[in-house]
Amino acid sequence: MTETEFLALADQTLGAIEAALERAANDSDLDVECSRSGNVLEIEFVDNGSKIIVNSQAPMQEIWVAARSGGFHYKRINDQWLNTRDQSELFAALSRMVAEQGGVAVSLGGQ
Repeated sequence: MTETEFLALADQTLGAIEAALERAANDSDLDVECSRSGNVLEIEFVDNGSKIIVNSQAPMQEIWVAARSGGFHYKRINDQWLNTRDQSELFAALSRMVAEQGGVAVSLGGQ
């Protein structure tokens, strides 16, 4: 994939994550605020002040996630963002991370 293609896909993915979090917040007791600056999406949990940071890394063609549970790298494989260590899918993993940090079970779905 070219860098231009990656940047477009990463931008679409960050937008999909933000939209999924907004839906989850509207449909549940999840209290999050999202802010986006370029290739960085910051997810702040209002109740406890913790954050999850999601950003794209164009040189590596990866999406990186930093959460309380650790740092994770996701690479695009077969139309999915998969963890480079355990092959978990990005949206499923983010659902778990959001539930852990926000105290509310959510399913962010996929793209």
